[in-house]
Amino acid sequence: MKTIIALAGNPNAGKTSLFNVLTGTRQQVGNWPGVTVEKKEGVIKGLDGSVLIDLPGIYSLSAQSLEEKLAISYLLLETPDTIVNIVDASNLERNLYFSLQLLEMGLPSIVVLNMMDVARSRGLHIDENKLADRLGVPVIPMVARKGSGHERLLGQLAERRATTSMLTLAYPSEVEEAIGRLLPHCSDIQLGQALNPRWLAAMWLERNESVEQLIQARVTQAVYRDMERIRDEYRLADQLIRNARYTWIENLLTDVTERKKQVASTWSDRIDSVVLHRIWGIPIFLGFMYLVFQLTFSWIGTTLSDAMDAFFNGTLTEWVQQALALMDSPEWFSKLVTDGILAGVGSVLVFVPQIAILFLCLSFLEDSGYMARAAILMDRFMLAIGLNGKAFIPLILGFGCNVPAIMATRTLEDPKGRLVTALIAPFMSCSARLSVFSLFVAAFFTNHQAEIVFILYVTGILMAVFTAFLLKRFIKAEEGLFLMELPPYRAPMVKSLLLHTWDKAKGFVRKAGTIIFGMSVLIWFLGNYSWHGAAPMNESFLAAIGGSIAPLFAPMGFATWQAGVSLITGFLAKEVVVTTMSIAYMAGDSGNSLMASLQGAFSPAAALSFLFFLLLYTPCVSTVVIMKKETGSWKWTILSVVYSFVAAWVVALLVYEVARVIY
Repeated sequence: MKTIIALAGNPNAGKTSLFNVLTGTRQQVGNWPGVTVEKKEGVIKGLDGSVLIDLPGIYSLSAQSLEEKLAISYLLLETPDTIVNIVDASNLERNLYFSLQLLEMGLPSIVVLNMMDVARSRGLHIDENKLADRLGVPVIPMVARKGSGHERLLGQLAERRATTSMLTLAYPSEVEEAIGRLLPHCSDIQLGQALNPRWLAAMWLERNESVEQLIQARVTQAVYRDMERIRDEYRLADQLIRNARYTWIENLLTDVTERKKQVASTWSDRIDSVVLHRIWGIPIFLGFMYLVFQLTFSWIGTTLSDAMDAFFNGTLTEWVQQALALMDSPEWFSKLVTDGILAGVGSVLVFVPQIAILFLCLSFLEDSGYMARAAILMDRFMLAIGLNGKAFIPLILGFGCNVPAIMATRTLEDPKGRLVTALIAPFMSCSARLSVFSLFVAAFFTNHQAEIVFILYVTGILMAVFTAFLLKRFIKAEEGLFLMELPPYRAPMVKSLLLHTWDKAKGFVRKAGTIIFGMSVLIWFLGNYSWHGAAPMNESFLAAIGGSIAPLFAPMGFATWQAGVSLITGFLAKEVVVTTMSIAYMAGDSGNSLMASLQGAFSPAAALSFLFFLLLYTPCVSTVVIMKKETGSWKWTILSVVYSFVAAWVVALLVYEVARVIY
């Protein structure tokens, strides 16, 4: 039988680093049953049959957001054999509250004391042996991001040294009296795990929603009403319980920690005084993003993409043509391979270097701790549109893909805030659009590639803000108080950066080998056949499909069937826009480059208008589906689709009129 190990801890405690150390790259990503929040599951290296489940990062079991409710529901209803509780050694007081709640549950646990290097740099000495004695479970010091100390943890897991803590926290007499009256009821509740009934009673007194739902489903109505009556008699019990826990933690820290030296101001504090400046903070953030686009499009990315383009459209195409000629391949099949598959898939793959560089830069900013500061910086602006800074985090994820961005809205406590954030997330320019941006700026704006793409990304953000401002009139989200702990700045680990970049780029390449490959074959056939059989491209199914909507774009200067059909196929996946154009403009004319074909079909003003339309118009089908799941409403989903198309049309028209004056 496989051993199930649950990894739990506060956000920014190092869970992801520890997960990567223990599992390497053998993780699987799926959805929790019944919800669309991704979970990570991996096999622990060196421990055959041991599966590590990565629970969402939470501060306490007093669940607020959907992710927090997910974590506590898993612990209540599933049967993990061991809980590995990772805590930030440099901030024990905050982390130990969650740890204390876990220990009170009565599940076998191991505490990983992470970020010991940060704690030492702040002059903090922790007596790990004394801490283990007080907690009643093994305590293992680690620096997870460097892999330091993980051998000892693996040894503990291999020997099944996890311990069920015998810790019993003494609450005030009023709380103890209430727990005593609730224990007979809690002891009779049947769960997948042998949870401590005393903990269950305490969580009931704290009015934990997940515990309330669980108890209601497992006791009679008479028992449930009796438990409610007992809780109503002790209305201050929840405050007394929290105060008792913090008092116990304070006494524990006095006993197990020692301040070796006083650190008045850390270097993280000194950097924050600059990057979080109320005036210069936003310009610095925009400067970082502009630097990212310069690296991606002007300094490194373009050179690598040009090399890839030369390989796919030159060397590889020649090899394939020679091989097909040697095999005496039929002409139609040769054209399918070269003008369909190679042209379609290759036209997308040439932009992998630029996408990899973009993800590498974003991973650097995230791992260094700067992205958390960006959320703080944006809090003032998010408040103006009825949200708080925490909503900016899902929007940042939209730069990678809009699907996980919408899924990440589950971290927001307010349902209306989740709805608004999900509706505006598609305006964030995802990596799929990046391949189209790269193609057009290279063809029309050689000297200003980074600047044009930077403006596109900023426009997406501004459009999201404008839309949220409009929605504020109809959906009154609770602004709330935005509290976010800032992790210390760290020099990102090269291995971690490369793994993150590889994971993101691998997804792009996988899509090229599946969806884009299939679409390349389909588009080639549609472009070479009509109801009368084989036909010239301009008389094909493809031309008829694109021509049906081409008049819509006449005011923007790109009323061609090629542009029209590209936008239609872009609804399936935005990368397919490049694939469609590559086949539509180059089939039967392999000697002509796609960029040259585009320069003959678009004016610079029309090209710029096309980019803005692509940025804002209807998101891909995967995004639409996930939006319906997350909002639970076809009304809001259809409204989002229609609104984004209309907004894209209006903005593209304005851009075209302005660009005609400039170009």
